[in-house]
Amino acid sequence: MGDYNRSTKEISFQDITPDVMQAINKYIETHTLGDILSGDTQCILSNNEKIKKGLFGGGAGPKLLVQTAILTDRWLILADRVDQNAIYIKSMQLRDIVVEDYEKSKFYAMIPDTGMNVSGMFTDASEKGSIFLPLGKDAAGEKFKEALIKSAQDAKK
Repeated sequence: MGDYNRSTKEISFQDITPDVMQAINKYIETHTLGDILSGDTQCILSNNEKIKKGLFGGGAGPKLLVQTAILTDRWLILADRVDQNAIYIKSMQLRDIVVEDYEKSKFYAMIPDTGMNVSGMFTDASEKGSIFLPLGKDAAGEKFKEALIKSAQDAKK
């Protein structure tokens, strides 16, 4: 496994913390995205805690990443909080991205981990990019992975 203990739990839209919702709403307003949160949503909370290795506690990288992910029929919205710092929001229309199960990628043999590779056009980017969406190897992580793959495929029809 990678350098993190990952766990994912399904949450309701109403259970997203007020500070995260405030950051998401500000992002939506800044980018004039309209009512992208309307309709059915699937939401998760992904906790990613750095595994302490050796004398200095595990090397580079954040000690804790807490990610809230919201999946609608057209959008993926991610809210990242790294080591209790500010919340960073990313969004993408599902029709503009390609998703890949990380465990099926060529990188898995070198660095085993769980989650999704997401590549394509993000809302606030001028060119295509890629990110890793960490997910636990648990029921909620697997369910979200399947839903994201299906939703991204359906959005292109």
